Amino acid sequence: MTSKQILDSFSETLLADERIFSTQERLLVVTLLEHARSARGANRETREAVISVIASAVGEMAAQRAFAVLGRNIVERIVEDHELSFAESTAGRTAEVPGPKDPRARGKDPQTPSRKQPHPADPQAPGDPQTPGGKQPQPPTKPMQAPDDPQLPGRDPQTPGAKSALKEPQSPGQGQTTAVGSHPRVTVVERPESLPANCVVLDEFLAPQELEELTGFTLGHEADFQTSEVISPTEEHGIVNYEHRRSRVLMDLGKHERVILDRIKRVLPQVLEQLGMEEFAIEDVEVEITASNDGDFFHFHSDNSSRKVRSRHLTFVYFFHRDPRHFDGGELRIHDARLEAGVYVSEGSYQTIVPQPNQIVFFPCELMHEITPVECPSQLFSDSRFTVNGWLCR
Repeated sequence: MTSKQILDSFSETLLADERIFSTQERLLVVTLLEHARSARGANRETREAVISVIASAVGEMAAQRAFAVLGRNIVERIVEDHELSFAESTAGRTAEVPGPKDPRARGKDPQTPSRKQPHPADPQAPGDPQTPGGKQPQPPTKPMQAPDDPQLPGRDPQTPGAKSALKEPQSPGQGQTTAVGSHPRVTVVERPESLPANCVVLDEFLAPQELEELTGFTLGHEADFQTSEVISPTEEHGIVNYEHRRSRVLMDLGKHERVILDRIKRVLPQVLEQLGMEEFAIEDVEVEITASNDGDFFHFHSDNSSRKVRSRHLTFVYFFHRDPRHFDGGELRIHDARLEAGVYVSEGSYQTIVPQPNQIVFFPCELMHEITPVECPSQLFSDSRFTVNGWLCR
């Protein structure tokens, strides 16, 4: 083998070990490199210098962690070998000692100390971020009864037509998060009994220039935003239901749609790996910009429970807004859910993602989630909670 082949093999070994380089850290490095390459106004020498700095930092971190892991393995081997040697020597010395006079006690094996097995580190439970309380928004008209649509599972299946009272939410850090696999389009009978919350969060997703241009485009198209709709089983098109969802959307992103989708496709393999989902052929993509202002929200739902959107497979939500932000609430809550009377209902526990600018979240479309009410005292469009949200379809 050449020196390069040896180096490549060694690098592959380190990358395969989550103790050396986690998937989240690999995705962060990919994002940083993309920023360096797409930076405008920087010549090639400057970009190469930035990449060299990143490479040096990654190398130092990998080397330090690799040596720590190697040292721990060596110490554990020494401890195990020492205990084994001690047990063997003890057994040898015992065999030389005359046995007891009672013949019934002869032939009894001496007790040997058991080997200590290294214990894997316990995974850290997800943190419990503070959730600012928000007032429940009042619909602009008399509350309407939500249509009987499986995409609008905000009702208790045991009492049709009544709003459900979710259990007191538990801290996301109290339960174990299990990866959700990819579920093919199958009959309702084959739907899993439970859907644990699981997601991937990436920071600094777009380059600063790309984020600035997207924000300018959004603010410049305020007049083009339309009232958000929900899927109805009885209507050909979506319907406005202020009891279930309040916000405004822009369907045409211009050139920014291609920028975001290109970036998503570059990190998609790592995202799917971390979610425990298989790679799939993308047959279609739906993308929109959502503006949420004072009193806006989106009740508990999933993104592919209705027949009309069954092909949706992976949801993404990209946050961008003024920094510091001028609103409270608007948190994304991804619920642990169970199947009950043919629909998914919340277990009462969930993962909470507090909106951070230039951050993107990925999760399987079948997961139940909600957007908590937004409080925006100024009610200015520019102070809204903005997201580019969409779905990769198969």
